[in-house]
Amino acid sequence: MYDFIVVGGGCSGLSAGMYATRLGLKTLVFAELPGGLITTTHLVENWPGIISTTGPDLAMSLYSHAEASGAEIKGEIVSKIEKLPDANGYPQFKTTTSTGEYISKTVLIATGTKHKHLGVPGEKEFENKGVSYCALCDGAFFKNKVVAVVGGGDSAAKEAIFLSEHASKVYLIVRKDFLRAEPLNAQRIAKNPKIEILYKTEIESISGTKSMEKVKFKAGEGTMSGKEIEMQGIFMAIGQDPQTELAKDLGVELNAKREIIINRKSETNIRGVFAAGDCCDSEFKQAITGSAEAVTASYHAFHVCTSGDGF
Repeated sequence: MYDFIVVGGGCSGLSAGMYATRLGLKTLVFAELPGGLITTTHLVENWPGIISTTGPDLAMSLYSHAEASGAEIKGEIVSKIEKLPDANGYPQFKTTTSTGEYISKTVLIATGTKHKHLGVPGEKEFENKGVSYCALCDGAFFKNKVVAVVGGGDSAAKEAIFLSEHASKVYLIVRKDFLRAEPLNAQRIAKNPKIEILYKTEIESISGTKSMEKVKFKAGEGTMSGKEIEMQGIFMAIGQDPQTELAKDLGVELNAKREIIINRKSETNIRGVFAAGDCCDSEFKQAITGSAEAVTASYHAFHVCTSGDGF
């Protein structure tokens, strides 16, 4: 019997693992992807106390901290979470994985998100053959080549900046007529001669033979309207979809965006079930805010585990 089971091994899940064990809870963290999506981020410059680090380094630091605090971490894939009848005033849950079943008094769902797909012809066919969703993972393969980043947010801006260190030319394809990047990153792009922003531009199709070779743009207002240009790589940075299937099957309440609804205690509608991070309905999603939600969940899970009914 565990006090606290954490489903998810990203910044939120690992922060919860660290904090819960410090509170004395017997804690198990399921980390299918240790470190989560932060491992695909080149630079992290908004984590308090660290001026600049890489996503993989931050993830490893969080993993080591959780492990050193005493959290048990397993790489098993969770397939189901079930609510069991309460026992002696405490809630009970069964978490089923690829190799076993685990019982706990409380659960934290920190399953994060997955990359959105553009859904245009050629995207699926040329995935890993020029089409990518992670500049940090694949950027080095495009040394001195022409590439593009699709997206108008800060993530897309950071992907373009990183890729400019490898590629000869980077197109930043923005559907709207403005870029939603942090001011510092917008300034970096403006000063970078390798990056060209294509506003009011959308992709119609991706084509090639063994790997992608060309991108055709939709007819519209942009300067590339209806044109086709040659490039060797394209990186999708158009956002993420929450991974909340486990929560939905458990009966956790979701909003219209399929995000988990939580309160200021990181509680869901089910007593003993908490949630944190990018899979939740928080308006502002950052590694630090997800970690804060997870620590909050750990604190309130502690009260459930020690009193049986929380506050």
